[in-house]
Amino acid sequence: MIRGMHAMFYSSEADALRAFLRDQLGLSGTDIGGGWLIFDAPEADLGVHPTDGNPPSGTVDLSFYCDDIEATVAELRVRGVEFATEIEDHGYGLVTFFRVPGDFTVQLYQPKYAK
Repeated sequence: MIRGMHAMFYSSEADALRAFLRDQLGLSGTDIGGGWLIFDAPEADLGVHPTDGNPPSGTVDLSFYCDDIEATVAELRVRGVEFATEIEDHGYGLVTFFRVPGDFTVQLYQPKYAK
């Protein structure tokens, strides 16, 4: 039976992104050789959203969530994480996005629903 899920980032700055995940986000992991780190993911959930073509069908998205977004953003800023947006209420939770190496952003949110 399925016992986990593996997610993948594709980045033009893979080494820098690995260091960012380890050093700025504080994720631990296993070095499998050759600079490849497989990070231990925190708890996860999986959603399926309908689309009318924007984003295109088949698109995959990854978000991180936390219990206290204000405290988490403050802690991550101290670690050098740059945020692309202010915290906003998106209905399902309080949401912001942070920049990662490779020139893209990742969502961070505090869910309003029970976890």
